[in-house]
Amino acid sequence: MPDSVLRVSILRCDAAKFASFREMMVDDEAELRPGIEAMPGLLVFYAGADEATSSLINTSVWDTLEHARQLDTFQPMLDAGKRFVAAGARLERPIMHYTSLWRFGPLA
Repeated sequence: MPDSVLRVSILRCDAAKFASFREMMVDDEAELRPGIEAMPGLLVFYAGADEATSSLINTSVWDTLEHARQLDTFQPMLDAGKRFVAAGARLERPIMHYTSLWRFGPLA
């Protein structure tokens, strides 16, 4: 599926707050997952944490850019972002949407 879209949202924080933000991200799954899974066009969604760079990501793969942009207006995601910012996180903007050029591997 070479035309799929990879959506990448990056959160950065101070190293001293990383564990707290990681826990917040884990806790958010219960609220976010049902609505995201119900969205048309979702192929896969990952949330990840990198302690070495004090950053967390939400990365998802969608069948079209239009479908990927559903998260831009998904209120539970917007509310979560506000909680992270209020706690001191820095969200990189704009959120990136990459058109897939190629892919391989067992899940491809």
